[in-house]
Amino acid sequence: MKTLGLLGGMSWVSTLGYYSAINQGVSEALGGLHSARLVLYSVDFHDIEHLQRTGDWDGSGEQLAQAARSLERAGAEGLVLCTNTMHRVADAIERAVDMPLLHIADAAGRRLQAAGIGRVGLLGTRYTMEQDFYAARLADRFGIEVLVPPGNEREQLDRIIFAELCRGQVLADSRACCLGIMDALGRRGAQAMLLACTEIGLLVEPSHTSLPLYDTARIHAARAVEWALQG
Repeated sequence: MKTLGLLGGMSWVSTLGYYSAINQGVSEALGGLHSARLVLYSVDFHDIEHLQRTGDWDGSGEQLAQAARSLERAGAEGLVLCTNTMHRVADAIERAVDMPLLHIADAAGRRLQAAGIGRVGLLGTRYTMEQDFYAARLADRFGIEVLVPPGNEREQLDRIIFAELCRGQVLADSRACCLGIMDALGRRGAQAMLLACTEIGLLVEPSHTSLPLYDTARIHAARAVEWALQG
């Protein structure tokens, strides 16, 4: 089993889910008392969020690159960046280390492609929904068309993520808002919903909607288990 390096804290709430899902996946695959070999670097999200808000992507990339180097020095052989939004700086992180980065959009793209999904509604932070680093990768590598909500709904989702979900708050009114946004994307032709924020899976579950849900945090964790156990 290879050692995974988890670069988390963005937010700590979703990083808990990664730790649990990866260990559960290894336990199910190997049985007995097996658990994952991993090292965790959890950043102070206050600092990263400030850099996001001020548009200092170079600064945030350097901070995460330094954290990735620490994980590599601690013995990590493969890197799991436990967030969708900060894959915006994946290139800077990859340049800083010799180990592979298991890209979350690639894991999601493979899963969608295998399911025959050609058009997906994407829910995430406004950075993930409005910038092209995520949607373009899905389109270029997997031929998947991405639909995003209109501007006012993107603002609502972004507020729910940062003001509530990243703090562990799950509110019924916010769930209803999110489900309404998803329904509108479905009417526009989305075949499924890609939960491209690692906290949204805390808010909506398959039982809440008839639309297929693809939770990137769970998909990414499953890919990490698969990679760690290869060979």
